Amino acid sequence: MTDRRTEARHAKAIGLELQSDTEILSLLAKGQAEAAQCVEAAVPEIARGANLAARALGNGGRLVYAAAGSSGLMALADALELPGTYGISLDRIVVLLAGGMDALRDMRGGPEDDAPAAREAAEALALNANDCLIAVTASGQTPYPLAAIEVARAAGASTIGIANNAGAPLFELVDAAICLSTPAEVIAGSTRMGAGTAQKIALNMLSTLMAIRLGHVHDGYMVNVVADNEKLRKRACGIVAAIAGVDEAKAQSALAASAGAVKPAILIASGASGPAEAEALLRQNQGQLRPILADMGCQ
Repeated sequence: MTDRRTEARHAKAIGLELQSDTEILSLLAKGQAEAAQCVEAAVPEIARGANLAARALGNGGRLVYAAAGSSGLMALADALELPGTYGISLDRIVVLLAGGMDALRDMRGGPEDDAPAAREAAEALALNANDCLIAVTASGQTPYPLAAIEVARAAGASTIGIANNAGAPLFELVDAAICLSTPAEVIAGSTRMGAGTAQKIALNMLSTLMAIRLGHVHDGYMVNVVADNEKLRKRACGIVAAIAGVDEAKAQSALAASAGAVKPAILIASGASGPAEAEALLRQNQGQLRPILADMGCQ
């Protein structure tokens, strides 16, 4: 039985509008902080979800997000940042958003109840055992993401559920059940606040650990970053220089040889003969830099 904490009234919200600006904002800030603290308890399931997602992408599958409303915005923000930050191909990331992309201009409540639309969208993906679907819903019982999860489960895909109510129906349907037990919202039911904050943190953690397990992070550096602006080109140069232990000029030369790809540039700067050898070494080691660098005597 779901306790629907996401709909409860906050104990200190009575007479809220009579309080001063600073009192109201302090209460809102405290609510956000308390929501963030709740994520710690979900770490084991977040880890489980991250490894399911990494396995899916590592096996050539897709990572699919399904959500509605504010939860959909959290999912979309996470999904959109993966290609640039970690070099994950756009065609490997899918977002099923209730109401479609039109919801980004006019976010209405009705589409979150449209289970048939979710089912149709999920079925159109022809999901399989190599895919992984993440459903995000504060209540844990929103029809749209639940319908998508049911389709994914039937297709044999891995499933992850993120919700903010203990005992949510979603958790009975997924392989990794991430419960973010956030306290009552200062504005009752306004889950864009504390619940949304906790969801964003959990998604950040999940996708970051996933990227680490896929070899897209080395010693805290994003070694699959897509350097498509001046700031990121400078960052890429600094990453190559730091990991390969070379100066900026040699790092720039290696990046030029690899057409801007950071991992191959690191290997070229570390002694690989060129991009062909660097790419072959990465394929042989599932994209992991550390064993290659160790064999080169660099680490």
